Amino acid sequence: MLGRDLNTQKNVYLDASGSRAVLVCGKRGSGKSYTLGVLIEELVAVGGRNVIPIVVDPMGIYHTMVKRNERQSSELFRWGLTAQGLRVRLLIPGIPEELYDPDILDELRRRGVEYTCLRLNPADLTPDGWCDLFDADVNKPMGIVLFRAVQNLSEEQGFFTVHDIARSVEKDKRAQDTSKEALLNRLEGAARWHLFSEESYQPLDSIFEPGVVNVIDVSRLESGPQGRRNLIVSVVGRNLFRARSDARLREEFGLAAELPRVWLALDEAHQFAPSSGNSLGKQQLIRWAKEGRQPGLSLVVATQQPSAIDREILSQCDVILSHKLTTRDDVMALNSLSQDYMGSELRNYITGLERVGQAVLVDDERESVSVMQIRPRQSQHGGGTVASDAQNDYDIWQQ
Repeated sequence: MLGRDLNTQKNVYLDASGSRAVLVCGKRGSGKSYTLGVLIEELVAVGGRNVIPIVVDPMGIYHTMVKRNERQSSELFRWGLTAQGLRVRLLIPGIPEELYDPDILDELRRRGVEYTCLRLNPADLTPDGWCDLFDADVNKPMGIVLFRAVQNLSEEQGFFTVHDIARSVEKDKRAQDTSKEALLNRLEGAARWHLFSEESYQPLDSIFEPGVVNVIDVSRLESGPQGRRNLIVSVVGRNLFRARSDARLREEFGLAAELPRVWLALDEAHQFAPSSGNSLGKQQLIRWAKEGRQPGLSLVVATQQPSAIDREILSQCDVILSHKLTTRDDVMALNSLSQDYMGSELRNYITGLERVGQAVLVDDERESVSVMQIRPRQSQHGGGTVASDAQNDYDIWQQ
């Protein structure tokens, strides 16, 4: 249950039995991240061990789902719900002790948040991907040398390390010294990120657990189209797509598959799939949106700016959960997704929203539109501003 229809007062549900592409949007302070948390709670409750929920968290707020939402216990009671903390696994790209204050790590442990390192396999990044990471044109000397080194390693030994790439570059007799030096400097910097495995190949799909909230915390990494946040999304998205496609093939032959269905949710999704330009993660997300249905991959993109999200992804979303929008570009971007069965343009529903926490739900599968009030969170919301910490956001919605 996501909430309650404001017209009929009936509970509103979202069918998550199959693969979906979902857009959650709303201007700042309208409840977008809160609603994303509600959706994740429902996935954990309904999906159980048959679904792996993964949240890419650029703000560092979803670890709070481990705590019960005691502040709204009376409101939850009125909805027939109870406060409930969820099991949270915090996947930290790099070395936690280098990215977080020791007191914060102690507090995470005290709260019951499990955290572990997230390490990428250099071999999971394609030759083109390595060139994109270093902004190296594949048609120019530095890009050619890097592409050749990664491609040769991929063909010769499968798994390799960043240091293996560096050694391959050094041994390249066709490369100019200036190109080698530039690449070696970049590879040395990449090794210091501590993002890449230096020991053995670990399939990324094996580190995500079903039935719990898997949070990839990228809040301590720099943003940007070619930054480490997008690198994480690119590699994880590609790896999971391949692994889930293999699992789906086994299922079609009646064989057991180790990897269940995956729901990948990205807050501030415009950072990863911008409407203009490219990013390391963009093509993988487009692929999830377009081709994810068959292998059992669902995508949730949440943003304050739907106009800043890639158009190909928006057009594939069969579920829209929109809070209030006021910027003309954002309203028009969403309005372009209007369907005949709505009875009115989507913008008319959005402009009719009166309070924070109200949303329009468009479900293409059911060909239905609901204007609804999002239900209260069972787990603690971590997205409030400093000024509102003393008074829960949802309580303000009801005033």
